[in-house]
Amino acid sequence: MANTNKELIEHNSKVVILDFINALNAEDFDLARLQLCDDMTFKGVMGERNGADVYMEDMKKMKLKYDIKKIFTDNQEVCLFYDIEMSGKKIFSCGWYVIEDEKIKTFKVIFDPRPILA
Repeated sequence: MANTNKELIEHNSKVVILDFINALNAEDFDLARLQLCDDMTFKGVMGERNGADVYMEDMKKMKLKYDIKKIFTDNQEVCLFYDIEMSGKKIFSCGWYVIEDEKIKTFKVIFDPRPILA
């Protein structure tokens, strides 16, 4: 059975996110950057970033590692549950990514910051 347009969009959106996360895990920051719109926005528990270059500079310093637990897709939106290794601790997190023109346009990440603030 042929893919519907929705299935194709969801597949492509999922691939963009997985390419992004896998590149971050491999510390291939150039490849990760290719998955981002230039004017992307990020909102997280610890702050916000506007612009792909600003965001990627932080990622180069933090070198986070992601262990994906579950991925959900809905058209051009992708939600991930994952553990992020931060400050030597595993933090369960949720990321909500919005894709535009097969690149990440916006994303929000939520997690309980208490283990890294202690």
